[in-house]
Amino acid sequence: MQLYAIGLNHQTAPLNVREQVVFHAERLVGALNDLVARRPVQEAAIVSTCNRTEIYCHAEEPRAAVDWMAAYHQLKPAQIEPYLYKLPQERAVKHAFRVASGLDSMVVGEPQILGQFKDAVRAAETAGTLGLHLNKLFQRTFAVAKTVRTETDIGASTVSMAAAAVQLAGRIYPSIAEQAILFIGAGEMIELCASHFAAHHPKRITFANRTAAHAQHLADRFLGRVIALNDVQAQLPLHDIVVCCTASPLPIIGKGMVESALHARKHRPMMMFDLAVPRDIENQVGKLDDIFLYTVDDLGKIASAGLAQRQNAVQQAEVIIENQVTDFMHWLDNRELVPTIRALRDSAERARRNEVERALRKLGNGEDPQRVIEALSQALTNKLMHPPTHALNHASVEERKDLAALLTRLYQIPLQD
Repeated sequence: MQLYAIGLNHQTAPLNVREQVVFHAERLVGALNDLVARRPVQEAAIVSTCNRTEIYCHAEEPRAAVDWMAAYHQLKPAQIEPYLYKLPQERAVKHAFRVASGLDSMVVGEPQILGQFKDAVRAAETAGTLGLHLNKLFQRTFAVAKTVRTETDIGASTVSMAAAAVQLAGRIYPSIAEQAILFIGAGEMIELCASHFAAHHPKRITFANRTAAHAQHLADRFLGRVIALNDVQAQLPLHDIVVCCTASPLPIIGKGMVESALHARKHRPMMMFDLAVPRDIENQVGKLDDIFLYTVDDLGKIASAGLAQRQNAVQQAEVIIENQVTDFMHWLDNRELVPTIRALRDSAERARRNEVERALRKLGNGEDPQRVIEALSQALTNKLMHPPTHALNHASVEERKDLAALLTRLYQIPLQD
């Protein structure tokens, strides 16, 4: 059994591939139970965000998890295989540390990934698919991420996706204060975007969400109003900027809806930000005249522009991670010796118990206690000496020297001149 990190991300797979293997939060527990129940995977957790889908598992080999991921999403393994990484043991540990610390993010140093990682672990805890190895890995992962955040400036000068969206909007519209903005969704990313846009005092802010209470919470905070998702089509022409980020498996805004909105607006330009994976806005919308459509990948390129300023912090973080990986692998290697140590201890205990029982019988029969103790010690000594002497006597010429050196070190035997 080994630890594995199996998945794809923004560096290995385009958006149209990533959106096919997303695990929605409400189905994650069931998916984990299915993975562990049916296949030779002992422990598992799944991290699924707009930029990555990763399975962390303790298994014999990665093939079973790859086949399961493809089958779960009704794909053939060959459709995702070219984009996958399958990292074993030390590489899996290092990858987990880098991801949680923000070093593997589209926006290096972004803080959201740590919370997303913790959500994934909570889901695995609920599913009961965490065991000793993944529990220890994730405990150490969160500790490493905290160390990286506190001991380096990895988060300094970070431009978030939300800030990048505002920057782009400022290039199209001279004043955001004169624009009406529609936010579709009510999650963390929408809240972050609303915060950035609200700082520019737009003309109107509207929230649309499947759950009205969540949208109302944001509307109260940012002095906006709430509409139902069913009203998006009618309300779309009244807004200049649209920001979408929901967990919908299907697009919410289609090409026909946007064409109608443009006609009603007399082809005044509209700016759309689709931060969802899978996408909330049909890809064909971006081909329409007077529409400026940006995806999460487009914003990521802008947001990562400040990486050069944080390069020193990245190098410091990599050193911290390397040291922590070495420490964790030492723990993992020691864990692999536990069955051998336990078997050795059990063997010694059986030998002790047998000889003690034999000695007690002799004493019960009235034999001389001193002779019984001598016999006991002699028998234990013989049993202790038999395995190493037998190994030495039957070792090949090539093995004998190494075995003798090992026994000398194990038994701390002083060498005679």
